[in-house]
Amino acid sequence: MRFSEPDAVYWVQDYHFLTLGAEMRRLQISRPIGFFLHTPWADRRTMAAVPHHADLVQAMLAYDLIGFQTDEDRQNFEDYLQYEVGLSIYDGTVTSSRGVTHLATFPIGIDVDEFSDRATKASSRAEVSRLRGSLQGVKLVLGVDRLDYSKGLANRVRAFDRMLEIEPQLKRGVCLLQVAVPTRGNIRAYRELKAELASLVGEINGRHGEVDWIPIRYLNKSFSQLTLAGFYRAAHVGLVTPLQDGMNLVAKEYVAAQNPFDPGVLVLSEFAGAAKQLDTALLVNPHDIEGMARQIAAALSMSLEERRERWHAMVAKLRSSSIQDWFADFLRALNDTRRMPARLATSRPAAAPVLLEMAGRSAQRH
Repeated sequence: MRFSEPDAVYWVQDYHFLTLGAEMRRLQISRPIGFFLHTPWADRRTMAAVPHHADLVQAMLAYDLIGFQTDEDRQNFEDYLQYEVGLSIYDGTVTSSRGVTHLATFPIGIDVDEFSDRATKASSRAEVSRLRGSLQGVKLVLGVDRLDYSKGLANRVRAFDRMLEIEPQLKRGVCLLQVAVPTRGNIRAYRELKAELASLVGEINGRHGEVDWIPIRYLNKSFSQLTLAGFYRAAHVGLVTPLQDGMNLVAKEYVAAQNPFDPGVLVLSEFAGAAKQLDTALLVNPHDIEGMARQIAAALSMSLEERRERWHAMVAKLRSSSIQDWFADFLRALNDTRRMPARLATSRPAAAPVLLEMAGRSAQRH
């Protein structure tokens, strides 16, 4: 079995398995085990309010390497260790009763060229062609998200509504297509969010819409990644405004999908991890409805020269931090932990594994 090879390492991913490393140590696995967190790590005071937070973090220290999306997430984790646990961090490493754990930042990326080619090819797909044909000169603002409270969808829709109020000349010249992929429909909070959004979209369309134009097209369904790539390329504005997000690959995919000669504009939440790299996007506070409304309007009126300048800067960032780089950098760092003494299984009871529902990765994964 390949996991029994002498050079085997283990890579565990995301918050569902925060404590898996401790369980693996309990099973006498001493080889390097790395963990990567796709979601944000909260500041230490917020983490301290989580039930059993100390057990969770102590279990995480069974990993040889813990990777984060952003420096801010890593710093939040280090602050927790220092002020809540009393551990010291030296040069990105922390020593605990479980051994030495390395902490590092590995921003996940995408394959820019592959996604750009996909978007170009998708332009001829039937759904993409129908979307383009239906616009009839109207500029498209696009949002693609899981139907999740963290994505800030209600605020986004309210911001688009507010934009039409303060910039009435944009009516009939722009529309928002919001794709909200269903998720966790068996949970009451998600069902309530779905009902809230449907009601909000209906109210806004009823107030602003006309017989031959509605401001918001709302689709509560999923599409293939190829079709979404075509949607991204067709959109004049990409609207990515989560309340909090580890990275958000929709933002990166939107940029990669653009026509280099006539690129669209990315409006991006400053609380998405992607904002740390895509800092030439129009950054917004997703809690500020008025501010978002004005930035959407600014995106729609931005000159071609400025759009190209911002797009080139973002593509350069994406190329310097690709998915291949992320994969190679993490494995290189994990293999480097072999230089440390082998871990021994702890004799103390490990924290019980946390079993959480797997999050859907279709529209992120993002």
